Amino acid sequence: MQELSVMQPQMSAEYHAHVYFDPASRPAAAWLREELERRFPVRMGRWREQPVGPHSKPMYQVAFGPELFGQVVPFLMLNRQGLDILIHPESGLGHAGDHAVRCAWLGDKLPLDIAFLERIDAGELPA
Repeated sequence: MQELSVMQPQMSAEYHAHVYFDPASRPAAAWLREELERRFPVRMGRWREQPVGPHSKPMYQVAFGPELFGQVVPFLMLNRQGLDILIHPESGLGHAGDHAVRCAWLGDKLPLDIAFLERIDAGELPA
């Protein structure tokens, strides 16, 4: 009989939510951003009006600690107003895996440039 290997549980020091928008949904994204800032001690990234890095649409990032996961994620679920949102850990196990495997989507799963993230993981691009 083959022995099963026991994996050590992984924990994330931080989580990121990427809130995607377009010109028509930007007001909803602005409302959501204001509510997140008002309700939770999160760190807001700047507005990215054009696709950047691996992201195929304009977006902004919301960073929050694991102690807020159970509050921020349900808030996003209930208040996303049709926006697509990627939630991923900052696990230290690789940017590509965090964005493509160890992630959750609210709304539609949008295309990401995983090759771009693999280049970051390989040290070819700055993180």
